[in-house]
Amino acid sequence: MTSEPDTMDLISSIPFFGPFLSTVIPFVVVLGIVVFVHEYGHYIVARWCGIHSEVFSIGFGPVIWSRTDARGTLWQLAAIPLGGYVKFLGDGDGSSRADPGALAHMSQQDLTRSFHGAAVWRRSLTVLAGPVANFILTIVVFAGLVTWQGMPYERPVVGEILELPGDDMPIQAGDLITAVNGAPVATFAEVLEKAIDMDPAGPMEVSIDRDGQRMTVEAPFAFPPLVQGVEPLSPASEAGLRRGDVILSADGTDLVTFDDLRQVVLASGDKTIPLDVWREGETVQLQITPVDRDADDGEGGFERRVMIGVAGGPIYLPATYTPMPWTAVGVGAMRMVGIIGQSLNGIKHMITGAISPDNLQGPLGIAQVSGETAQQGFLSFIVLIGIISTAIGMLNLFPIPVLDGGHLLAFLIEAIRGKPPSPAVMQIAMSIGLGLILLLMVFATYNDIMRLVS
Repeated sequence: MTSEPDTMDLISSIPFFGPFLSTVIPFVVVLGIVVFVHEYGHYIVARWCGIHSEVFSIGFGPVIWSRTDARGTLWQLAAIPLGGYVKFLGDGDGSSRADPGALAHMSQQDLTRSFHGAAVWRRSLTVLAGPVANFILTIVVFAGLVTWQGMPYERPVVGEILELPGDDMPIQAGDLITAVNGAPVATFAEVLEKAIDMDPAGPMEVSIDRDGQRMTVEAPFAFPPLVQGVEPLSPASEAGLRRGDVILSADGTDLVTFDDLRQVVLASGDKTIPLDVWREGETVQLQITPVDRDADDGEGGFERRVMIGVAGGPIYLPATYTPMPWTAVGVGAMRMVGIIGQSLNGIKHMITGAISPDNLQGPLGIAQVSGETAQQGFLSFIVLIGIISTAIGMLNLFPIPVLDGGHLLAFLIEAIRGKPPSPAVMQIAMSIGLGLILLLMVFATYNDIMRLVS
């Protein structure tokens, strides 16, 4: 079985510029989609609130393309694709700072259409709409994925079986598993639990019901050393491991289970490990060097762990069904909440010093992740869009001047005091906020460069 080259493989093969383009193009696509949705959230709610948008820009710097619509809004694409902005009537720039001179000479009619002349609640809704649009995009992405891929049935009916070396697979899609190693099972989760509990791990005795015919077969262990996911910017990615690879041996040790691989990696320290890998009917040799990284300990904390950046899983996957739209939306929302929770937990541990700030990634790191994720397949790329959209929506709600959360905080103060903070105070706050953001960007970019160098 051979696979056809995908678009990203073809781009990567272009002489001289291929690797660069295969990183830049996915990065621009991801950021362009997420930024457009964020800014469109601001724009459309502002329009509903009677606030006029003068400029809608994707990117900064020299303008590549522009047009003015019937409402008088200039839509443009700029050369530096690291963000975007909506400039409202009365704004001094894309950060929604007021232009006192322009506001002072506006007619009353124009003043009511300006951002700064609108009621506090209208401005608040307009600012809040950007992050909310990102969250909606995330929910749509994950709801679409669960609709496309389906949700697993609870009954232990086999849906898909992942490929392993050899052609002898006694279990087939559609089989109902009734017992594992003599123990009855009623759910697919119980099938996997029985496999995990095997000591020692090895072939499983599986009782199945196939089209009304009952039989007991000897099936391969459910958790072989099969690569089901490769983390971008990881030793596994650098070594060339791919989803679907089966690692036959590591450091001269034959592997039976994915846990066997984990034990070899943990015992290796930072020593380079030779791997024998089965891939699409052939055996290839790879070299991988584990790294010591901060990893989720499964209990809300982090621990330093030697790792290579691969994920395993069962070869037997449950049969699936297409969920109702509201169920899919609920799953998408829960996935988004989970990403936010993990992100905030990581930030908290970074602030307290429990994990290293070296984990921060800047534009270069995100570009690399985008490129590598695109090469892993379309669905992985769509997942990345959902994750990045959640992150941008969440970060923009932080109460830092310049960010949407900083504007919302200023509007809250205005609502409580009955008047906005003084222009001098806002100018100082915006300058401090901008300085913090730039400092964070510089530090994250430094981390990116150090990772590239190393």
